[in-house]
Amino acid sequence: MRCSVVRLAKWIALGLIGAALYDQLRRAPAERTWMGQIGPVPYNFRIPSLERLRASLWNPDDPRLITPMPWGIGWSVNLAQAWRRLFPLVEQARRRFTAAPDEQ
Repeated sequence: MRCSVVRLAKWIALGLIGAALYDQLRRAPAERTWMGQIGPVPYNFRIPSLERLRASLWNPDDPRLITPMPWGIGWSVNLAQAWRRLFPLVEQARRRFTAAPDEQ
């Protein structure tokens, strides 16, 4: 079962990449941006810059947890927002487990 799900995910990813490339290659060369969307799925085939990597993977100013990939197809996680959301939960759990027995 797991193998067929992985195989299906690979075929879907290949299909999305093919559709994104077709979307760009059917345009006149001057109109190709190498970025856009196939349905709701974003893609970006431009060479990644450090600024785009940072804006996607660690951007405390962006409230989104899920951001478009800096290169490729799909989404990535804004680790600054993940940390901001998980840190209070980790601290709460740490305090709960390190509290003295009479404090619980």
